[in-house]
Amino acid sequence: MRVARLVEPEPSLRADLQQALSTYIGGADTSHDLAHADRVWLNAREIASNEERANLRILIAAAYLHDLVSLPKDHEDRHKSSTLSADKAKPILQQLGYTADETTQVQHVIAAHSYSANIAPETIEAMILQDADRLDALGAIGIARTFAVSGALGRPIYDAADPFAKARQLDDRKFAIDHWPIKLLRLAALMNTDSGKALARQRIILMKGFLTQLASELGTALPADWDEIQKWRGHY
Repeated sequence: MRVARLVEPEPSLRADLQQALSTYIGGADTSHDLAHADRVWLNAREIASNEERANLRILIAAAYLHDLVSLPKDHEDRHKSSTLSADKAKPILQQLGYTADETTQVQHVIAAHSYSANIAPETIEAMILQDADRLDALGAIGIARTFAVSGALGRPIYDAADPFAKARQLDDRKFAIDHWPIKLLRLAALMNTDSGKALARQRIILMKGFLTQLASELGTALPADWDEIQKWRGHY
């Protein structure tokens, strides 16, 4: 895999963006806080290292400002969070010296990152950020975030009577673990970049191991249709 030669953003920009985000969001939920933005930026930087056309100045701003507005998952306007964040980002970008054209580019990247917004990414930066944000829902941190969000919403980890939905419909509005087969275990196929797909598959392998262990501890077996990654094992 090639390593792209990227133009690094000015050294102080990351600190400025971190400060702007911290000031704006205050005590936001722990799944969409500064630590999340830091991880998304690291993911984006790793993916961008394989994309020669990526503009890191655009990407770093979008990574830190993409969740300025993060409505709860059970909010009726949840799907509007990314476009609201794009609107809120404009004055911050102007204060940080972004040009009008750069600001427009960053706003598109922010608006398109959301799964629920269903906005197609039109630039390589938008594709990368969408992948980077989705990666943070996978792997070890994805497991932790699943239960943090569900706990905040008062949702149990699983249905005690039927943990893996063998005789019921999956419903991630009721049970935390149902969110995995409904969405998370399918994310690798939705990644825009080859490196995003590879990273997602690696993280999903870890999650599948967690599910297998969970099933064992619950005295049952993981249903075959939950093993979304078995077909990828030959690639690693």
